[in-house]
Amino acid sequence: MPNTFDFEKILTSVDQNSLPPLHLWQPELSGDIDISIDAQGVWRHCGDIFTRTEIPKMFARILVKEQGEYFLKTPVEKWRIKVADVPFYFVHYQQTASQFGPQLSFVSLTQDVVVLDDTHSLRIEINKLTEEPTPYISVRGNMEGKLCRSLYYQLVELAIDDEQEQKIYLQSGGKKYFLGSY
Repeated sequence: MPNTFDFEKILTSVDQNSLPPLHLWQPELSGDIDISIDAQGVWRHCGDIFTRTEIPKMFARILVKEQGEYFLKTPVEKWRIKVADVPFYFVHYQQTASQFGPQLSFVSLTQDVVVLDDTHSLRIEINKLTEEPTPYISVRGNMEGKLCRSLYYQLVELAIDDEQEQKIYLQSGGKKYFLGSY
């Protein structure tokens, strides 16, 4: 098997409308490729930002996390990449009505849409030095995405205040999700 990564071949072979069955694909490791995702969700190749936006969008569809490392995986190839924090970076939200009340959906830089629900839970990590909260949401498999700072502040405005517990929560699909305390 050649040890080269063909962007165009991968781009044309992946269905852009559905997630491929990554769990069924078991290729051997092809090697490391100089692709990275920085802490703000920006995809780079050899240090340069991808100029074709469809490439990171497509790569996000074939991205997996196995034993703490990230890989781009096809039926016959598996390439290790570097991820600074988490691979998905959410920049927008949408609130819609559901039979259980407001429903929150988040959109990433790679156009992945995640609904805040039992499957896609919210986790808040507090920076020990700055004491600033960073929200993460489960995306798929065992991967998470980070909500950008401005999105977090927008969500604080939507939050429900529980004065007795001194905590704030988001409501989505009839359930409460912890957002912070005061």
